[in-house]
Amino acid sequence: MATSAQPSSRAAGLGRLVQRLAGNLLSLVVTLLGLLAFTFTLSHLSPVDPVLQLVGDHASASTYAQVRHQLGLDQSVPRQFWDYLKQLAHGNLGISQSTGQPVLSDLLRTFPATFTLATCSLIVGAVCGISLALISVWRPKSWIDHLARIVSLLGYSVPVFWFGLLGLLLFYAVLHWSAGPGQLDDLYTYTLEPKTGIVLIDSWLSGDRAMFINALAHLWLPVATLGLLSTASITRLLRATLLEENSKEYVTLALAKGASRWRILWHHLLPNTRGTLITVVMLSYVSLLEGSVLTESVFSWPGMGRYLTNALFAADFPAILGTTLVVGACFILINALTDALVWLTDPRTR
Repeated sequence: MATSAQPSSRAAGLGRLVQRLAGNLLSLVVTLLGLLAFTFTLSHLSPVDPVLQLVGDHASASTYAQVRHQLGLDQSVPRQFWDYLKQLAHGNLGISQSTGQPVLSDLLRTFPATFTLATCSLIVGAVCGISLALISVWRPKSWIDHLARIVSLLGYSVPVFWFGLLGLLLFYAVLHWSAGPGQLDDLYTYTLEPKTGIVLIDSWLSGDRAMFINALAHLWLPVATLGLLSTASITRLLRATLLEENSKEYVTLALAKGASRWRILWHHLLPNTRGTLITVVMLSYVSLLEGSVLTESVFSWPGMGRYLTNALFAADFPAILGTTLVVGACFILINALTDALVWLTDPRTR
């Protein structure tokens, strides 16, 4: 009886997993369509005329009408959105009006820089944030606990671009500890052979150690700036969750039995908050991908954030829609991955 019940239990668990994945996939598609529809509608409410951007103010009426027809702007907004979805299904995001290149190729060129910056910042934020939260709960009301509160307060209250400007002033202009804006000095920018699109990896593969060190010198300051933002969010939320868990009765019982606070923290509190930990870290990654817009502009970092900023100033609607789609897809995919990881690692959610 037990042998026959075990396969049926596994089959039921697999069925629930498939049902959950199918629901997440459907939610992903619906959310992306809603995001596209919202952004597409906003772009058509803009007072900027994309036809005048192309033909100029002194173009004739016939030229204006011809270009408007070529762009499909003489159709209704629902028809334009449907045509955009059909082009999107074929991998066509349109042509950027500011660069003259396909938006897809521009995003493929700029995404690795944003990915590098966000990933390195997440590593810094996760290591520092989890360490601060654990130590502050292990030693409550100590100096490390006060430091964790200060870091959380600074990360949430001070704008990230202000930290970036202050960092450039101090570490680049005064102390000369940073190599400044950009990913590489001009000496290496035009000699680097792009293999993966990630400058840090390509400079290492090139065998030129001076180029690799120069890439690190450009990278550490924006990573530290965004890493502070990630550290603040992870420390604040994880510390609050650990303190709440620490007030439960099983902790008092473990202390009465002679268990050390560090053992309780490491073997009991942290495993019981793993779902919150995964959620906090993954949501911090999403915020880094979205919040890199201002940081990339401050540090002249050639990523999607700077590309989107230039597109907004130029009213480049294909570039704005394409970048919004990529950022929204990353947000939804990371959220879906977070739900799946929490479901798989925390039996209480099943």
